[in-house]
Amino acid sequence: MFHPLQRRPPASIYSYCARSAHWEGRPGLAQALRSRYQWLLGWFQKEPEKCPGPKSLLSLLASQCSYVTGQRVRRAQQIGQLYGDIYSERTRWSLFSCLWRRFQARHASACKLMAALAGVFLWEEERIQEEELRRSAEEMKHMEEVSRLFHSSGGEHQKLVSKTHVDITTTREEQPWEMVMDKKHFKLWRRPIQGTHLYQYRVFGTYTDVTPRQFFNVQLDTEYRKKWDSLVIKLDVIERDLTTGSEVIHWVTHFPYPMYSRDYVYVRRYDVDQENNLMVLVSRAVEHPGIPEDPEFVRVRSYESQMVIRPHKTFDENGFDYLLTYSDNPQTVFPRYCVSWMVSSGMPDFLEKLHTAALKAKRMEIEVRDYISAKPIETGSSGEGKASMPGAEHKNEDTHSPAQLEYA
Repeated sequence: MFHPLQRRPPASIYSYCARSAHWEGRPGLAQALRSRYQWLLGWFQKEPEKCPGPKSLLSLLASQCSYVTGQRVRRAQQIGQLYGDIYSERTRWSLFSCLWRRFQARHASACKLMAALAGVFLWEEERIQEEELRRSAEEMKHMEEVSRLFHSSGGEHQKLVSKTHVDITTTREEQPWEMVMDKKHFKLWRRPIQGTHLYQYRVFGTYTDVTPRQFFNVQLDTEYRKKWDSLVIKLDVIERDLTTGSEVIHWVTHFPYPMYSRDYVYVRRYDVDQENNLMVLVSRAVEHPGIPEDPEFVRVRSYESQMVIRPHKTFDENGFDYLLTYSDNPQTVFPRYCVSWMVSSGMPDFLEKLHTAALKAKRMEIEVRDYISAKPIETGSSGEGKASMPGAEHKNEDTHSPAQLEYA
């Protein structure tokens, strides 16, 4: 490549051009350069009122930039049209995704800023990963070991078994679990979340009068939940990832009086492992540019939930064990023990309502979408991408938010 010339005064440039022309055996060119140099020097030395002002120079620069930009845009359109004629839509999506991932790997922070300004949700960063599903399945295996120890030890060794649960499921860096509730088919533990005043909760239970498929489908069906959960104000699927089936959910729910209603924006992903006879549902809070905060609700930004279901026999026969691990930060000003009491009492109540809804759907043959047998979303000719869901409002007209006395 050519080496750039160093910046020199006009006289030096003129001397350089003149010497170059002389060396090439073209003295006429040197005379022409001398004339042009003298004309340019005289143009700059004119009276101030005849010289172009800063505005004129800026307008010339803007015109030049506009011309160059227009050329680049037209060139990009021609390239896009050419690739559209040559490749299919699926191949174009794959090519664009590959280029976007490369650019994002080099400029991660800039990509996030661009996505936020453009109102785009970055699935590469926010989707539920395979590792999260696998970790939840491993926790279920640990709890099954605890359950076997519990049944083999008998009631008199209950405290010892609870300690065994701590030894199995925690490491030295983690906080120990504390049993909060112990019933025949339902056990609730909690442990403090490091660095906060909040708790993480874990429920291990059993149902014998409903099939795992029905229980799993009722939990995932957002439309049916609007009917059986009276606390729901809004529950919509905002966007869906065609690669993994992950979904972005906007959930608005009532909180006990006098607290404001809360709204959650979270991504969820489920997996049905036919080989290992497991069903896993993982959810966690995310930020979505298409769902700004509403002053009527309090946005919950810290939320995680993992539900694992193990059928006793098959997906379509009654009986299964489930493991639910849950934590969130409702951003309330109430003391820690009040929040702990609300969660400890509210979680069993929610699970019982979910169980009742599954029984009702089974006995009354209410149509519930079968998520286990559902085929992957048809992507047409596109491979990797996203599907936006209609953002219709589903707010109940006969419900209203609690009185907002103060931020709680």
